[in-house]
Amino acid sequence: MEQILARAMNVSIKRLEDAGILVARAGRVRLLRHSELAAEWDPATDTRLTVWHVTQQLVRALWNEGSEAKAGDLVCRLGGFGEMARDLAYRFYSICERRGWAEDALGFNALVVSWPEITRRAESSMEVQQELDL
Repeated sequence: MEQILARAMNVSIKRLEDAGILVARAGRVRLLRHSELAAEWDPATDTRLTVWHVTQQLVRALWNEGSEAKAGDLVCRLGGFGEMARDLAYRFYSICERRGWAEDALGFNALVVSWPEITRRAESSMEVQQELDL
């Protein structure tokens, strides 16, 4: 089924696996959770940046590392992907809540609820970077 959906959407499962957002084994495909992502990820060097990966990395920074500051620094480096990730987190929170996936819902909800503080910290990081560039 996943192969059919991937073909219909003109997406290669191998490319998504290489991008680090899913795992495909023995005919089964699943998206990675935020806890399974590499902590040393850098959006500036990621040649296959996806909103899904950005969202999961923000949840990882906030939820696993417990840091609005780290999430804010990440948003500062993401450009327009930050807002798209927030929107996706809100959507996924709704889906997780409806399906009873409480653990996943908590991470997405934390990102949405913390978004004002995260963006405040991102703006502060940008101001510091601009001062240092002078």
